[in-house]
Amino acid sequence: MTVTVLLFASYAEALGKSAVDVDVGAGATVSDLLGRLREMPGAHRLPPAPLVAVNEEYASRDRVLVAGDEVAVIPPVAGG
Repeated sequence: MTVTVLLFASYAEALGKSAVDVDVGAGATVSDLLGRLREMPGAHRLPPAPLVAVNEEYASRDRVLVAGDEVAVIPPVAGG
């Protein structure tokens, strides 16, 4: 099944794109997806546990994904 991963700021720069479609197996979790992302060139810059949202709602690493989900990998935000 395919899910769309949205990347922002430094994560988009690291992977060279702002969105990527990723194929994962049925029953795959957010953690599984992050593992697939880490296999991509430049993904070594992702932290061990980035903030993730699935379909615009924050999600835990054990959330099971379904075909067509939109997963956002959210970088830290600095401000003051």
